[in-house]
Amino acid sequence: MNTIIRFILLTPLVVSLLSGCRSYDDLLPNPNVASEGKSVPASLLLPRVQFDLYNGGGVTDRRAGNVYEGPWEQVMRWNQFIVSNNLYYGGKNAYDWSSSASMYDVLKNVNQMDAQSAQALGTTTSAYAALAKFFRAYAFIWQTQRVGDTPAMQAGQGLTNLTPAYDSQKAIYARSLAMLDTANTMLGLLAGTNSSAAVIDGDIYYGNNISQWRKLINTYRLRVLISLSKRATDNSDLNIPGQFATILGNPTKYPIMTSNSDNLQFTFNSAYNTYPHTPADGNNNYQNVGATYLQLTTATQDPRTFIAATPAPAQLTAGKKVTDFSAYVGSNIGQAVGDLFTNSTAGRYSFVNYQRYYSSVVGPESYIIIGYPELCFNIAEAINRGWATGDAATYYNKGINASLSFYGLTDGQTLTIGDLTGKALGTVTVSLSQFLNNSAVVYKGNNADGLAQILNQKYVAFWQNSGWEAFYNWRRTGYPQTFTSTGGGINATGVIPRRWQYPVDEQTYNTTNYQSAVQSQYGGTDDLNKDIWSLK
Repeated sequence: MNTIIRFILLTPLVVSLLSGCRSYDDLLPNPNVASEGKSVPASLLLPRVQFDLYNGGGVTDRRAGNVYEGPWEQVMRWNQFIVSNNLYYGGKNAYDWSSSASMYDVLKNVNQMDAQSAQALGTTTSAYAALAKFFRAYAFIWQTQRVGDTPAMQAGQGLTNLTPAYDSQKAIYARSLAMLDTANTMLGLLAGTNSSAAVIDGDIYYGNNISQWRKLINTYRLRVLISLSKRATDNSDLNIPGQFATILGNPTKYPIMTSNSDNLQFTFNSAYNTYPHTPADGNNNYQNVGATYLQLTTATQDPRTFIAATPAPAQLTAGKKVTDFSAYVGSNIGQAVGDLFTNSTAGRYSFVNYQRYYSSVVGPESYIIIGYPELCFNIAEAINRGWATGDAATYYNKGINASLSFYGLTDGQTLTIGDLTGKALGTVTVSLSQFLNNSAVVYKGNNADGLAQILNQKYVAFWQNSGWEAFYNWRRTGYPQTFTSTGGGINATGVIPRRWQYPVDEQTYNTTNYQSAVQSQYGGTDDLNKDIWSLK
């Protein structure tokens, strides 16, 4: 009997062992996983790349130093639009970054998208190839703005080259600007044709519209050129003012954005990509609106004050009305968090407009990555600097009006003003004419005062959009002057860093090239407080 029992128990084990000897090749592959022998269509890679432009560098790969670049994220505190008064619930204010993230996650997907489209279409001249040039330029410029010299020509080769050489920042800009020019030309040749090479499937931003992609690429190119304003006169070979004037002077060859409908923007939805603030978010009392922003808007009676902020409770207690711009008081990011919390609890600061930004899972507006209001201010700045002909005042006013329109503000509109929980406190009537005719807003001409106005209004238009641009513009120009640059709350040194240290992977795996780049640029120390070439 024992022998029979042992046989019965052993039989399933033997069968299991025998079945376990099947060849790995005999097993059915998972149809949802692409093997090395199979390709992922360009139409599936494109939306991944596009989503990462919204996310920010390094977010997908969880690289050290990554920061989400959407609304209400850490970058918006460093832009000084919002200020935390509680480290745990509100987030940190300190500019305490060290190593930068990288755009390698974007670059590798762009390269694969380009290769797969070429294989499928049988040509390297396609809409996907043109977009790949734009994305590469975007990635390289994103990186060089943070660290200085960085791998570009040899970047993104994977195992083929694990120690890519560094390119100078000047060379990176020259190559990237050329790629953007080629991308526009390539799309121009494809536009209006029935070729399969002109088709862009999977486009989450422009719905496969080549014309709008051309506008974006040229608009972005103008952003890049204006970002080089400090090197415009001592680098004639880059022809920075000339390139700007050429694009602006030939809209047929170089179409640019003409309205907010051309914005490159991320739209939130209730199913997967909800707005960062929702009705379930109960932390509004831990974030105040920044003084950098409110000092600008309240001084000019700007109605964007009301879409951003609530009146400070202590100001209402003192007898001021919700219509009084002086009742809206921002907090200073340079203060210690403990002081900010004490003052906020005492009602001295304005909170974020709960009714607008916490009442819906899809949010009140899309998130601009590259937009028309900024373009208008970039053109106004270029004309003010003498780079191009035209009326700077016209573009300056277009920029202001485009920003007002983006936030849904119209003349005579009635807005309900609430407290930090959304409880209604009263109403205000929007007066665009009062704002636009304010002496501090009316353009003062192509001089230093006029330039300050352009840069101040560009900053206000960046409220909760455009990633790092508000910070980068301040770093380049010193405007707005309301931007807090010193104080115990900034960091241990009390000074905002001018750059990031190189990515950890570069320091670890590309050590020789990394050390050489640090030596040639910063005297051998990967110094956060040294200026990169484009800012000198």
